[in-house]
Amino acid sequence: MPVDNLSLGRRVEPRQHVVKQAIHWLLRLRNNHGNSRLTRQCEQWRAEHHEHEIAWQRVQSLQAELSSSLRAVPGAQVAFNTLENSAQGLGRRQALKLLSGALLMGSAAWLAKDSAAWQQWSADYATATGERRGFQLPDGTRIELNTASAVDLDYTAQQRLIKLTRGEIIVTCGGSDEGAATDRPLRIQNRHGSYAPVDARFILRQDDQCTRLSVTRGRVLVRAGGHSLEALAGQSFLVDQSGLRAAPTPDMDAGAWLDGLIVTRNMRLGDFLAEVARYRPGFLSCAADIADLRLSGVFRLEDTDRLLAVLPQTLPVQLRYRTRWWVTLERAV
Repeated sequence: MPVDNLSLGRRVEPRQHVVKQAIHWLLRLRNNHGNSRLTRQCEQWRAEHHEHEIAWQRVQSLQAELSSSLRAVPGAQVAFNTLENSAQGLGRRQALKLLSGALLMGSAAWLAKDSAAWQQWSADYATATGERRGFQLPDGTRIELNTASAVDLDYTAQQRLIKLTRGEIIVTCGGSDEGAATDRPLRIQNRHGSYAPVDARFILRQDDQCTRLSVTRGRVLVRAGGHSLEALAGQSFLVDQSGLRAAPTPDMDAGAWLDGLIVTRNMRLGDFLAEVARYRPGFLSCAADIADLRLSGVFRLEDTDRLLAVLPQTLPVQLRYRTRWWVTLERAV
């Protein structure tokens, strides 16, 4: 059945179960290369409904992105190899589950041009997963980027604007604009708000729903959702598009990552693993019945496999490696 390109343009998001069907066909064709009967059956499925064809083209496009564009992005090669090797080594049902999760996530976040990979590729300053880097800007401001973070600069004769597009940064700035004829205001901006520091050092961590601001020195004028306030040293706030509110007491040292550490205080295991997952490619999770276990301590980020190996020594858990980068924790038996 011929495909109406206009229809494809209108319907850009096929339903997830249809995308899973397309992934199912992709796996069957890859595992049975040259099978003309199976190829005809797939073509028949594609012709049954225009949504099938849209999903098929989406999956094909995402696969092409994985195998070409993302190979050029630091850190993406590991993720690609993980998917390829895992899909080949697992049974069809397991491979379908793995690739479905990755490709469905990719259709919205991983492989699109506003994804992490694209942001890292196109940003003025960026880090890969597990990487931490510091940069001295021309005006004397210093920024530290945590794992999988991206920043763009917009410095003109009138302003100094730092745009946090992804991840987490520490900003350290003085009270003057070094090397400029006139004093240009410094602002940091992200999806949730705008921040104007004065002789300050502060941390911005951008998550999907909100940004956490932690001020360690000086003061920062925050504007978000039509509201504004001045955050002082020792204060932390949660910032989103509706406004600002005081942040709850953290169960983790906000700036310990600068020293390559995670420092926890009675932290849920599920939350801890979500934090560790930020620093390694692949998939890391735990069973629901152990997610509420608590742990405190200092953990080094330089080797996340060694970090994970410590957990069974202090908690009633065991590690299960399905692949190098697909790890789950279960209750010890």
